[in-house]
Amino acid sequence: MADLLDVRGLETHFRTNEGIVHAVNGVSFRLKEGETLGIVGESGSGKSVTVLSMLHLIPSPPGEVVAGQAHYLGKDLLTLPDPEIRRLLGSQISLIFQDPMTSFNPVLTIGRQITEPLQIHQNRSYKDAWQRGVEFLSMVGIPNAQERMKDYPHQFSGGMRQRVMIAMALICTPSILIADEPTTALDVTIQAQIVELAKRLRDELGMAMIWITHDLGIIAGLADRVLVMYGGLIVEEVPVVDLYQHPRHPYTIALLASLPRVDEIGQRRLASIDGLPPVLLEKPGYCPFAPRCSFALEHCWHENPPLRQVSPEHYVACWVDPDSGRERS
Repeated sequence: MADLLDVRGLETHFRTNEGIVHAVNGVSFRLKEGETLGIVGESGSGKSVTVLSMLHLIPSPPGEVVAGQAHYLGKDLLTLPDPEIRRLLGSQISLIFQDPMTSFNPVLTIGRQITEPLQIHQNRSYKDAWQRGVEFLSMVGIPNAQERMKDYPHQFSGGMRQRVMIAMALICTPSILIADEPTTALDVTIQAQIVELAKRLRDELGMAMIWITHDLGIIAGLADRVLVMYGGLIVEEVPVVDLYQHPRHPYTIALLASLPRVDEIGQRRLASIDGLPPVLLEKPGYCPFAPRCSFALEHCWHENPPLRQVSPEHYVACWVDPDSGRERS
């Protein structure tokens, strides 16, 4: 499959009263046509900022993209003027945000909001756009879609609002769908429904997808490949199967150990990761996970490891082999 998106050396800073926060520190990755890429990591690891930086959605000030490239179909998104980015957003690249209640305009009907992308990007008539809106609401499982188009956001439950947000994101059939923790505010039953819905629509429409989450359990049956982020860096890039069977970075191992497992109920206590995420007022000059890492060696405190290949399609930024506890050759 060809690369649909190619991001190289992305760096984003935020100017604060305490100093410059180095939120993203040289992130590089690729997204192939039809692929689902998971991006995982705890809060503050740089997951959302990475994606928002590519699309000119970082508020400036205080945020600033200071380096990098993000090539989409031969164009560098970072150098495109804002009007051209706005033409891409919604038509070729769509986003689903974490909280659908704050993503909708509370004084406009769902029908008005869901038809707007079609009128802006495809110049459709109001009648055609309305009919397609009804079709997409039905596609995402909203009953009585014709009548619900006339309702306001507050008249929908949290799970239904997220379904409407998915319908709005997909109505122009984009080539890339970016979901930024879309199930965080939902209960586990609705989470499962939204994930299954996203998988079905991805397969039906043939689009690529980036799914951002802090929950490794969600992407197990969703992603093809996973990026694990920590301290504004990618510390592991791995096919989803190998992520669970052969994690190679101490942070990934610790994240998986903190997940409850059905086959180990009552057999072990859940592990926790000691310490706190790094305060990125300086660009990391050593491994940012070293202060919390049980495998840390002297080398870890003096140089930040590069992302290196450890097996086919598996890359790790770590000086240590977790199996032996020795430094990698």
